[in-house]
Amino acid sequence: MTLKELKQIVLKEIDSNRDRIISLAKSIFAEPEVGYKEYKTAEKVKHVFTEWGIKTKSGLALTGIRGTLKGARPGPCIGILSELDALINPEHPAADPETGAVHACGHFAQVGWMIGAGFGLRKVTDELCGKVVLFAVPAEEFINLEFRQKLKDKGKIKYFGGKQELARLGEFNDIDLMIMNHAQSELPGRKVFFTDGSNGFVGKYARFLGRAAHAGLAPDKGINALNAFNIALAAIHAQRETFKDEDMVRVHPIITKGGDSVNVVPSEVTSEMYVRARTTSAIKEVNGKVDRALKAGAMGVGARVEITTTAGYMPLINNDKLQKLMAQNAADLIGKENVLFRGAFGGSTDMGDLTHLKPGIHPMVGGFSGDLHSKDFKITDEEMAFIIPAKINALTVVDLLYGDGGKAKEIISKYKPLLNKKEYEQLLDSLNYKILWNPEEV
Repeated sequence: MTLKELKQIVLKEIDSNRDRIISLAKSIFAEPEVGYKEYKTAEKVKHVFTEWGIKTKSGLALTGIRGTLKGARPGPCIGILSELDALINPEHPAADPETGAVHACGHFAQVGWMIGAGFGLRKVTDELCGKVVLFAVPAEEFINLEFRQKLKDKGKIKYFGGKQELARLGEFNDIDLMIMNHAQSELPGRKVFFTDGSNGFVGKYARFLGRAAHAGLAPDKGINALNAFNIALAAIHAQRETFKDEDMVRVHPIITKGGDSVNVVPSEVTSEMYVRARTTSAIKEVNGKVDRALKAGAMGVGARVEITTTAGYMPLINNDKLQKLMAQNAADLIGKENVLFRGAFGGSTDMGDLTHLKPGIHPMVGGFSGDLHSKDFKITDEEMAFIIPAKINALTVVDLLYGDGGKAKEIISKYKPLLNKKEYEQLLDSLNYKILWNPEEV
C-alpha cells in the first residue's frame, strides 16, 4: 500500500471517530484534576486502551498510563505524548468550585489528539514497522508544590514534574523519539506554530526570619524581615542589566507571607519565585546571582534567610528535522500560510527535559482564544482544537514508520543527546538544595 493510501485511511478513521474524540476531551475538561491526582482522567484513557485490546501499563508515576500499538515489523518506537493535569484558576467559569482546578492550558485537548491519532494509526499498523506508544503523563503544571513535597517525603515520587519522574523510572527508555503539541490562543484560528524552543527554570522559596517587636513602641528591638525581602528584591532588580538578551532571562517573585500583624515588626516573610532562562548554563548563572541577592537582603538588616531551590524544567530543544516533517503534514491539512515559525517562547515545559535525552518536538496549535491559564481561555474552533492535531500527529507517525522506518531512523541516528539518563538525574539533583544563611555566622 502506498504512503498516500495509508494516510487516507488514517484520516478517514479519525473523521469516523470525531464525536468520540471530542466527547472524551470534553469529559476531561468537565472533571479537571491537578498533578499526581489525575485518577479519573487516567481511567478514561485506560478505558479506551482496554477497548482497543492493546498492551497497557498504568499507575506510572502514580497516574501515568501508556498503551502500545505494534507494527508488523521491527523498527523504531515513536511516542505520542499528552498531559493529564489541570491548573488552578478559580476565576475561570469552568473551574471546579471546590478545588479551583480548570483545564485552561488545553491539556484536555492533548488527550483527545493522542487518542484521535491512535484511532487512525491502529487501522494501519499492519503496514507500518516499529511501535507507537500513546503516553498520557501526569503533573506538567509546576503547582501544588507542598503536596508534591509530601509525596516526595513519602518516597512516592522523587521529582516534581511528571515527565521527570517517568524518565527516572525508565518509562521512556524504549521510546526513540517523541512528539506532542500544546494549545496556543495568541492567534485564534487554524494555525500551527513551530518554535526554536522554550525557557527552562528552577523554582525558589525564600523564608526571611527576623525578630518580632511592637511596631510603635519598640521597633528598634525588632529585625524587620519584610525590609530584608525588599532589599533582596532591589538587589535582584539591580542584577537585571547583567542578564543577556539572548538568554531570555525571567526572574519573577511573589510574596506569599508579608508578616503577621500591622502592629508587629514582621518576623517572618516568605517568597516564591522562578528563575527562567533559555539555557541550563544561564539558569545556573542567574540562579547564583539570585541566591546572592537573597543573602544580601538578610545581611542588610541582620535577618536570617532560608533558600530552598527546586529543579524545575529544562529548556525545550525542538528537533529541526522532525519539525519540518510535521510542518509539511500540517501544511497539507490547513495550508502552508497557516503554518508559522517563530523564535523561542518564555514559558516552560517538562517536555524540555525529554528533548535533552531523545529527539522530540512540542509545537503549538490553534483553535482556542483567551490567554493561556486565564479566566478567558476557551475553545473557538472544535475541528482545530480536537481533530486536526490528531491528524497531524498520526500522519507524521505514518511518515516516520512507513517501509523500514527510514525517516525515523535518520532522525534518531543524527540526534546527539545533550545528557544521558545518569547525567540528567545528576543535574536535577544538583539543582535541589537548601541554604540556611545567618549573617552572624559569616
